[in-house]
Amino acid sequence: MALSKRPSSASGLYPRVALFAAILASAGLPLYIHLPSFATGELGLDLATLGAVLIAIRMIDLLQDPALGWVVDRYATQRGRLATIGMAGLALGFAMLFVWPAPAWLAGGLLTWLIAALVLVFTSYSLLQILFYGHGVTLADGSSDNPASGNATTRHLRLAGWREAGLLGGILVAATAPQILIHLGRTSPYRDFGLLLIVLIALVAVLTRGLWTGRPQTTDKESVERLQWRSLLAPTPLWLLLIGLINALPVALSSTLFVFFVEERLQLAQFTGLFLILFFCAAGLAAPIWSRAAQRWGARKTLLIAMVLAIVSFGWAAILPEGAAIGFVLICLASGAAMAADMVILPATFANAVSRLSLPEGLGFGLWAFAAKLALALAAAVALPALARAGFDPASDLPSTTAALGALAFAYAVVPCFLKLLSIALLVLTPRHVLDATPDRTAIGAAPQGAP
Repeated sequence: MALSKRPSSASGLYPRVALFAAILASAGLPLYIHLPSFATGELGLDLATLGAVLIAIRMIDLLQDPALGWVVDRYATQRGRLATIGMAGLALGFAMLFVWPAPAWLAGGLLTWLIAALVLVFTSYSLLQILFYGHGVTLADGSSDNPASGNATTRHLRLAGWREAGLLGGILVAATAPQILIHLGRTSPYRDFGLLLIVLIALVAVLTRGLWTGRPQTTDKESVERLQWRSLLAPTPLWLLLIGLINALPVALSSTLFVFFVEERLQLAQFTGLFLILFFCAAGLAAPIWSRAAQRWGARKTLLIAMVLAIVSFGWAAILPEGAAIGFVLICLASGAAMAADMVILPATFANAVSRLSLPEGLGFGLWAFAAKLALALAAAVALPALARAGFDPASDLPSTTAALGALAFAYAVVPCFLKLLSIALLVLTPRHVLDATPDRTAIGAAPQGAP
């Protein structure tokens, strides 16, 4: 499906992209940070129940992304309305989760209300994420008439740098807001947090309306739908999806085990929040640096540098002794900076491929989101049962055995090193045109598309 070249005014485009990314981030990782404390302390649920709810919702979330991508492509001329629906759903979901109590007449009471709120939040988040990343193709291509904007790869990397910097800034703010509200003496910090999010969502929705003015050129819908899956299974997108999945596994694994490693292996539970802040600050500061590096040296070389940095940081974590706070601070800074390269370069490269091959953006980024969430699901499904078999039980009142802590360190730090080495091998084997060149689409086996 070909795209128009003037999606919005160039004035203020990148700040608006960063602003939308920041509010979108509130429904991502920060929600997983706050939910255990909120659900147990405010709602009175046990962790086992919350874990079962999150696993069930994760499966729904995993399966719905390609469908949401199809919706985004099917109604591509209605992206502004889809964004409004997504923002409204996000605000309503946060209101149900943090502000409004479960109604007395509801069957299942609190648990049913919580499930409904989380499904609404995560579905709205997925819709907005797919819409936003897919529309980045239109935004980057729309600036091509500006001589200072550079070539297609440069435009996508610049846009990705602003987007991911905003995303990481939003994660940092949303992850720390409840703790700040507590320190300010607020008696209902989570309710205030929910109200703050609702106000910010409404404000950002108004300020970013101009992002959605780009309209795709109309093509034969039946022809486009018939070619969608075939075009996305062409060599270039397949290589990038495979790299994205394998490269996401180390971060997914370390994220799943982060709290356990800090609290049980390092015995530094009091610094968990600080470590997270440093990690995301490093990622946010590094994002534009990686973007510029990729513009200068190419995606392949820049990703290889970041992967080596990640291996060094993971390897160091594997040998850290108990109480090594300073050492882990340095690891958080290094690993956060390395992760920023993955967040900036790979989505930008995929967006560039979607653009130059005229692939369906919504379905493409639905599959991209699916790959990222599949990595999280695989990490949890494999690592947690394996640690349990090794005798690791964080809920036990007894201290963990040396063998259990060794298994935790191996899963948190050593396995990601092997996965990163696999990513490096895959990156080296990837054909050059997939990452560093922009040839005509017919040269790499893409299915023919509609009129450009």
